[in-house]
Amino acid sequence: MPGTGARTAAVKSTIVSSDGTEIAFERSGSGPALILVSSALADRSDAAKLAGLLSQHFTVINYDRRGRGASGDSAEYAVEREVADIASLIGEAEGPVSVFGSSSGAVLALRAAAAGLEIRRLALYEPPFVVETDGFGPPAGFARHVEELIARDRRGDAVRYFMTRAQGMPGFVVASMRFMPGVWSNLEALAHTLPYDIAVMGDTQQGKPLEATVWSAAKVRTLVLTGGKSAAGFQRAARALAGVLPDAEHRTLDGLDHGAVVMAPRKLAPVLVDFLRS
Repeated sequence: MPGTGARTAAVKSTIVSSDGTEIAFERSGSGPALILVSSALADRSDAAKLAGLLSQHFTVINYDRRGRGASGDSAEYAVEREVADIASLIGEAEGPVSVFGSSSGAVLALRAAAAGLEIRRLALYEPPFVVETDGFGPPAGFARHVEELIARDRRGDAVRYFMTRAQGMPGFVVASMRFMPGVWSNLEALAHTLPYDIAVMGDTQQGKPLEATVWSAAKVRTLVLTGGKSAAGFQRAARALAGVLPDAEHRTLDGLDHGAVVMAPRKLAPVLVDFLRS
């Protein structure tokens, strides 16, 4: 992917959000600002390669959501606090800001736009809305069971349950991850933030149509992306979202699946560059 300049090393920094929580981030590149919002069970390391590619075109702010990585946390969680974190990062940036989010991070980015934050462009990869009752998405009682497992400090079980029942990953794939050095321990370390992402999703995974009055407040120009290898439920969700947003388009990227941010950043980055620079 041709760039506009040499890739620069990421500079680590922190800001203090409105509730006093420290939010850690890495800034790299130059040009218009772009904030990356991570998915469930992820911190800024998941998007490190994507950030490096995008930093050839943008000033990339790749941050740890609260409770993850080097960021702090508050005693009580609220989605509004995470939206305020994004607002603080926008305030840290210079000039117009675009935002890219993946999975539940895409929904958080969308909530930030709907809250009226000054966002120039919004790119969303596979927001996991469930708009039909066809078996796609988490089962009934999912949130309660996750919270029970975490309360009993069964972090590994919470991760396994989330991956198999919410993300639809085969059990043998999840089991194999336990033998990957550092991978499983990192996932367990993030398990306590699963209820945060469940709160971000709210009631949007119950097989009901999206409420246009909620999401139409996000008036920013938006690109909703899905992978051609992903479950059909992601395609339905993306089409439904593009249908209720005032200025949105949906595009499917051949050969990609739900893990594109980590597994296929070189295929994802050019699409983001074209849209965000338009």
